[in-house]
Amino acid sequence: MNLENLKMTAMVNVYSLFKIPLLAFVTPTFEELNDQRCAVKIRLNMRSRNHLGAMYFGALAMGAELSVAARALSAISESGKRIDFIFKDFQSDFLKRADGHVVFICEETAGVAALVREAANDSERHTKTFSGYAIVPSKSQEPVMNYKVTLSVKQRLQKN
Repeated sequence: MNLENLKMTAMVNVYSLFKIPLLAFVTPTFEELNDQRCAVKIRLNMRSRNHLGAMYFGALAMGAELSVAARALSAISESGKRIDFIFKDFQSDFLKRADGHVVFICEETAGVAALVREAANDSERHTKTFSGYAIVPSKSQEPVMNYKVTLSVKQRLQKN
């Protein structure tokens, strides 16, 4: 793990401790975050496991969401503007049991950054759907889950 990934892991875990405690509970780590791709790992352990020994649906959803949100956070920071984001919807296909540490991969991070730049230039709400997939690297590179999340961003304008 490089220094940038460590910084993002620390920032997300500290922020989520106060603002999104459920995300802090599963302690995600960043394996990769750049202009082309984001890879976030959530470990399978007693916090993220369901009664069948596979990753719980809620943990899978958090990893999928974070693989898109991480690039949005860094793009918002780069813009220097106050931009809010929220997810409008979530679709997923569970293909196999996620019975190991899961890595969530979004290869559309350039589009996420472009969406944030659009929002930084006006006061309109901008919305776009991004896709990703999840793998259990210890088992196979074959996806255990495909997902789509719709990200909605808007610049928070100062009141007069």
